[in-house]
Amino acid sequence: MYYILHNINHKGVENMFKPLNDYVLLQRIEEENKTAGGIIIPDNAREKPSRGTVVAVGDGAMQNGTRIPMTVSVGDTVLFAKWAASANEVKIDGADYVLIKETDILGILK
Repeated sequence: MYYILHNINHKGVENMFKPLNDYVLLQRIEEENKTAGGIIIPDNAREKPSRGTVVAVGDGAMQNGTRIPMTVSVGDTVLFAKWAASANEVKIDGADYVLIKETDILGILK
């Protein structure tokens, strides 16, 4: 699924877009387009990166009337499932983002 949102300033997206519940807005971290041996990988053969920077987070999921706090914070670099079932690609002022559930995040990179 792909959504386009207009008139949102890319630099302040975290102040303009707030995910609901346990959704997290990520900006993908692009991987190298060249192998260690120097072979250039064409765009159509590259996999989408599975690392991203957290740009905005929701308030957390509700469970039995209690809000479960989010584990990730804005600015965290995370590893997420390549084929996240909840992944929605979002374009905000020409920049691409991924909106996923926190449960599709595999870990925080230190």
